[in-house]
Amino acid sequence: MTFLENIFDSLERAGDRTVLQELRDGKASGVSGRELLREIYGARVFLRSLDLKAGERCALLAPNSIRWTAVDLAIMAEGLILVPLYARQDPSELVAMMKDCSPSAIFCGESTLRDGIAKNWADAPKQYLFDDIFAYQSQEASAANRGVPSEAEPVTIIYTSGTSGESKGVVLNAGNIGYMLQCTSGRLDILMKSKEGQDRVFHYLPFCFAGSWIMLLTCLLRGSLLTLNTDLTKLAGDMRTAAPDYFLNVPQLLERMRKGVDEQLWKTGGLVQTIYSRAKSAWMRKQEGQAKSGDAVWLAIARALVFPVIRKKMLGENLKALICGSAPLNVDTQLFFMMLEIPVLQVYGLTETTAICTMDDPRRPVPGRVGPAIPGVEMKLGENDEIVVRGPNIFPGYWKRPQETASVLREEWFHTGDQGEVDAEENWRIVGRIKNLIILGSGHNIAPEPIEDKILAAVPRAQQAVLAGNGRSYLSVIVTGTVTADDVQRALDAVNAGLPHYKQVRAFYIHPEPFSVENGLLTANGKLKRDLISQRLWAEIEGLYALRKSW
Repeated sequence: MTFLENIFDSLERAGDRTVLQELRDGKASGVSGRELLREIYGARVFLRSLDLKAGERCALLAPNSIRWTAVDLAIMAEGLILVPLYARQDPSELVAMMKDCSPSAIFCGESTLRDGIAKNWADAPKQYLFDDIFAYQSQEASAANRGVPSEAEPVTIIYTSGTSGESKGVVLNAGNIGYMLQCTSGRLDILMKSKEGQDRVFHYLPFCFAGSWIMLLTCLLRGSLLTLNTDLTKLAGDMRTAAPDYFLNVPQLLERMRKGVDEQLWKTGGLVQTIYSRAKSAWMRKQEGQAKSGDAVWLAIARALVFPVIRKKMLGENLKALICGSAPLNVDTQLFFMMLEIPVLQVYGLTETTAICTMDDPRRPVPGRVGPAIPGVEMKLGENDEIVVRGPNIFPGYWKRPQETASVLREEWFHTGDQGEVDAEENWRIVGRIKNLIILGSGHNIAPEPIEDKILAAVPRAQQAVLAGNGRSYLSVIVTGTVTADDVQRALDAVNAGLPHYKQVRAFYIHPEPFSVENGLLTANGKLKRDLISQRLWAEIEGLYALRKSW
């Protein structure tokens, strides 16, 4: 059976049990397995009315929702190729992606999204709203598997984030997806082996990203109760309402949660703040092998009186683990959640690897590492310590880009562009992106990400830290957020003390406005557009070297 047939079979077995629900203003609205199947079949009937041919592309542009899920599955079940797009992305960028893949139809969740496309693409293909799809009436709805793709057939084109240039369409086939769902479900079986009944999963990351989409499909396959956040401004409250067993995260949110706890307890003061601070210091000394007498007492008090309150207030009472991907997580943040007895399970992968190459073993996660390769996947270090991968998760190629495909797929090995290292237990650590390496005038090669993480950890109100220094005699940093020069200088003094001379940061510039999707300096999934940042802030960076001072 294909992965789609397995998902449909799981929904059929779920019957009247709720499998998917949306939270709006704190209220849940959901569908059972049987009801979701009816939505999928209805969408399939609508697609058949358009007389689309197998292999034609269909763009899907909408925020996460039950309807998004139904249309997504219907497109693939009809043998069409799904092209999921980010609803918050600039319309001109969306149009560039769609012109690249030439969709036969565009399905939009709301009229504002449809209108944005129409304004930027005069001869765009026909656009249909979800209301059009689900208002369509026909007697044809059935579970017939017309067009369900075979293992080698493409099912989706997911566009890369475009951190250093034009987005590329990553083609994934049914075999890639089916293999990955098998692996993710197996890991979650280990995590949830002591629980009876449905997994409770919370979800806020856009389904148009590969990792987020794989989590959606995994939940449907497992018959989990998946709760969708529909308003990011209500994320904290929705997390508590969903009371999940686990959910997928990006480092940015977990780091914000950690800093939020620190700031809130600092404002609260009193005995609670004292216990927390003493316990936190004791925990960090323990991790460094420098425990003092009395540390165990402070940790025991905090675990009895303070940590359970923090866990419940942040994440509800059921949480067994947090799952984190997209970028390396600051090790201090991972240790913070471990202190609260919440394991953070890291995953590593790219869209080209069907989102995942490694996953932490829930029984023994190693702080600062992203786990071993998933079963059946080979990983090794190539030139410049580049991580190269091969296995059934590797994509067949980029859409209509044979040269770019050939440059990253060589003798069945996919060249990730990530620099890494692996320990004796086969646990991997991601050092940084090779193309992000800063080469000083002295010839030293420096991965910026680890140093940026240290600076961010030392400046609580900072939003981002971006190193500069290619071809220069020393490193400098751009720090965003409501911080002062004294804040940054103190942080640099502390960070530099633990670095070799060539990695020390000698100058800084404070840019009050954080880099964002809206100002064009972050990708749709929150990654820095480093080349564009360097161009936009060229004069400011030049000033750091011309004047040899910080401000």
